[in-house]
Amino acid sequence: MTITTLGAQAVGSGVPLADLPSYGSAVVAQGLGTNGLQGWIRDNIVPLILLGIAVVMLWIGGRGDNAGVARRGVGLLVGLVALGIAVSGQGPAVGQFLAQLITG
Repeated sequence: MTITTLGAQAVGSGVPLADLPSYGSAVVAQGLGTNGLQGWIRDNIVPLILLGIAVVMLWIGGRGDNAGVARRGVGLLVGLVALGIAVSGQGPAVGQFLAQLITG
């Protein structure tokens, strides 16, 4: 939303110009963020993308290109593991576990 000024009040917001800096800090103080959008993407967009990938893999498999399906399947599993680590926030724990596998 664009805010234009008309006199001493910001048109379209109902907030006096003198109160705009404190109004902005009040929005931040309310705890507004992108968590709702992130959750919506995780719950809606990611399953749609996975469904699309599954349909494409079935289509490729129907043509008889089983090696192509296997190659794409392995890539998909690696991508899902990376997505799972990113969404869960367990990246440092996974890295420590993998390092312990090597160092003992």
